[in-house]
Amino acid sequence: MDGKRAEAFSDGVFAVAITLLVLELKVPGGEGTLLHRLLEIWPSYLAYAVSFLTVGIMWLNHHTMFAHIVRVTRPVLLLNLLLLMVVAMVPFPTAVIGEELGEHLRGDDAKTITVAYGLLMIVMSMCFSAVWWYVVFHPGMLDERLTPEDVRRSIPKFGFGLFGYVLATVMGLFSPLTSLVLLGVLGLYYAFEHLPTPRKLDPDPGAGTG
Repeated sequence: MDGKRAEAFSDGVFAVAITLLVLELKVPGGEGTLLHRLLEIWPSYLAYAVSFLTVGIMWLNHHTMFAHIVRVTRPVLLLNLLLLMVVAMVPFPTAVIGEELGEHLRGDDAKTITVAYGLLMIVMSMCFSAVWWYVVFHPGMLDERLTPEDVRRSIPKFGFGLFGYVLATVMGLFSPLTSLVLLGVLGLYYAFEHLPTPRKLDPDPGAGTG
């Protein structure tokens, strides 16, 4: 399959997931002024921001990754589908964690959904890394302008982020709010360029002669 076709399908899934995030923001009922009711759901805004940044930045990195892939095989497509399946699930725990933190910042239910949210982030990170690691260890699938040294250096960078997601998830057992903030910081970590940059190939010394 043409890599552009797979990337276009992925773009659609990312776009739908991000759109569903904002649809989960609803004005709560009850007593009090509209301003008061809008302010009391601040955990929902925080959860929305964390999920939006995470999914949005992953979309940026996904675009960069597929720009490096010159040959798409069935295993790559299957791994990419697993990634998209997890991405599409993000709006559900985002809505629940906002509701629970709005009622009880340290309750058992808040801890449960925060850990579940963190586990989803771990799986999403693993799926993204799996696509990249697969093409790295299968010769001929990456742009030849990527040097082996640059490609190898990119591998531990993804591992560090995965370790951070595990740490943030464990933190959810003690402080759900702190865990959510750490997950947001990790999303910003991936905003920096961790994938290698293609280098210009040396011009053919024989070109233009004869």
